[in-house]
Amino acid sequence: MVGIIMGSKSDLPVMQAAADFLAKMQIPYEIDIVSAHRTPLKMVEYAQTAYARGLKVIIAGAGGAAHLPGMTASLTTLPVIGVPVKSSNSIDGWDSILSILQMPNGVPTATVALNAAQNAGILAAQIIGAFDSVVQTRLEAFKTELRQKVEKDAKGLKD
Repeated sequence: MVGIIMGSKSDLPVMQAAADFLAKMQIPYEIDIVSAHRTPLKMVEYAQTAYARGLKVIIAGAGGAAHLPGMTASLTTLPVIGVPVKSSNSIDGWDSILSILQMPNGVPTATVALNAAQNAGILAAQIIGAFDSVVQTRLEAFKTELRQKVEKDAKGLKD
């Protein structure tokens, strides 16, 4: 239901958080390495066949110039969530953030915070949950857990 792609294997430690959240929500996903620069034809095929293969949302993570999310968004009508990855060749992650964030009109790409693949997984689940009551119920339970943790931590400060 969700495609998770990344520019290189070195992005996997960051991108795994999206997969882990989707697994927690019991949302099927696929994960692959698709480089906009080193395997551009694979990227085109992936994006152009995503809808026909049953995907509803694509999460694309990339570092450095970070063209993968935007280029993927330009090739599909599915929502694309970009995860800027702070990589070894990045400029403190700013190049990745701006490459994904500054998409031209007509090619929207949602952008989460630097290395925030879990947020990309949550956003993908929320998109699906808008039309799937089972996923919506799981998300409500997740939000309740977040609230309860903060309340417990706050109470611990007073004790």
